[in-house]
Amino acid sequence: LGLSAGDGIFFSAGKKGEAYKLAGAARTKVGEELGLIEEGVFRLCWIVDFPMYEYDEDNKKVDFSHNPFSMPQGGMYALLEADTEEKQLDLKAYQYDIVCNGVELSSGAIRNHSPELMLKAFELAGYGPDVVEAEFGGMLNAFRYGAPPHGGIAPGVDRIVMLLADAENIRDVTLFPMNQQARDLMMQAPSPVDDKQLKELNIRLAPQVKS
Repeated sequence: LGLSAGDGIFFSAGKKGEAYKLAGAARTKVGEELGLIEEGVFRLCWIVDFPMYEYDEDNKKVDFSHNPFSMPQGGMYALLEADTEEKQLDLKAYQYDIVCNGVELSSGAIRNHSPELMLKAFELAGYGPDVVEAEFGGMLNAFRYGAPPHGGIAPGVDRIVMLLADAENIRDVTLFPMNQQARDLMMQAPSPVDDKQLKELNIRLAPQVKS
């Protein structure tokens, strides 16, 4: 490795995704401790070529990596050619993120607008046409009328403000931040609702069974 006095080597072991996270956190920590991270600048980077599928260790099967409704690169041809688990895990999607100084600012994708492509993409993940029709029938029917190619991206304004304000936590710049239990302490939300409000929304609470 061409090492010399004062150099260091880090190893991370375990499942690939967990090892990546550990290595990334170690790299950031070392960069901060040694003053290697450039200050006073904003460095932008596009992240592309996301994997369409990943291996689900719990269920021992191939499943969607992130957005099941994004367009697979290569279209139907690529899906038909992915006749093995290894080839399926090599498939890429038209998904993209923009990152600034290591902080994800926006995520987006080109939408899969073809019903046939969508059914095939779900089939590779183990979901039959009956399941897709039952869960996403409205979307498929809309696409059958001839949806044009489309895509988008969703910028996180609060994350941009966090960078501009040089804040370490997004809660420091959020108007009504929530705690670890998803509660807004300032607004005291969520709060109890009365029977009249539940009746208006046709909601009935299940009685709590005491153990």
